[in-house]
Amino acid sequence: MPRLYGFDNQALTRVRAEERQVVREAVGRIRAGQSQAEVAAWMTAEGHRGTMGGEWTSMKLGRLLDNPSIAGLERDPETGELRDTGRDALITPDEFRWLQQRPGRPGSVRSDQDRAPDREYLLAGGLSECGLCGQRMAGARTGAGTPSYRCQTNFEGRGGCGKVRITASLFEDHVAEHVLGELLRPGAVAALEAARARMAVEADQVRARIAELEKSRTELAEPYAKGELARSTLVATDRAIGQGLRESRARLRFLEQAVDVPLGGVEDLARWWEHAPHRSKRALVVLLVDKIQVHPARARGVRDVDDRVTLTWRTPVAS
Repeated sequence: MPRLYGFDNQALTRVRAEERQVVREAVGRIRAGQSQAEVAAWMTAEGHRGTMGGEWTSMKLGRLLDNPSIAGLERDPETGELRDTGRDALITPDEFRWLQQRPGRPGSVRSDQDRAPDREYLLAGGLSECGLCGQRMAGARTGAGTPSYRCQTNFEGRGGCGKVRITASLFEDHVAEHVLGELLRPGAVAALEAARARMAVEADQVRARIAELEKSRTELAEPYAKGELARSTLVATDRAIGQGLRESRARLRFLEQAVDVPLGGVEDLARWWEHAPHRSKRALVVLLVDKIQVHPARARGVRDVDDRVTLTWRTPVAS
């Protein structure tokens, strides 16, 4: 099987920088209004070729752009919902979702089968966790198709209890109400600025860690080629480095979400929330909240979430 364009290996753990740049420009052109056919023609004219050496066509480009792996995502095999893999990516998850939500995108090869549209889950990706076992809560739909959050029974090899589920709209509205309440407190903006500064420092540290791991992975090749390193050792070490890279890149994406928060004034922030982009809302929650725990419902069918959600605030003012 040929490798996926933009990646250096089948495991999708190493990105080809020059091909990633091509994909990013292709997506930028589509977002600017060009069709896939026009962008594919541009790629071919510029001398870019697919992984098998063929010229780009609208269909070939469409297959690439409809693959969630290019955004570091994968589909849950049970629900079809997108979830973060922690791997490096060619484009952002928001860009990928934009592409998938453009049904009129010329050349798209998406299946026409009935499937609920992808939903952006505000509190997934490490912001919320199961109150019983500590596993990450992930976005998923119920059998009736209702968006919800659930404790995953398997995520990156770490199984959760799978016993906690909560309706997404009720959960997100509850957290939003408390977040907006914190924004009305005196000193909220100053506390948010301080939190953002701390996270910027940590982001620089994580970037340095990623660079060290990538360098270590590259340096493995020489001793192995010289016969100084056994294949079993090479594989085990590379696997450990890969795990470190996945965790570090996932953490970096989490930290970088705090960059775009418009910290102009408390009243502005509170009014801004209602129509803010999903990415910016999430960034604000990341700045304010360190952890959100979801506990089991008292009984089946109970919709009250007040006693099910525990928020641990990050900033001094929100405590």
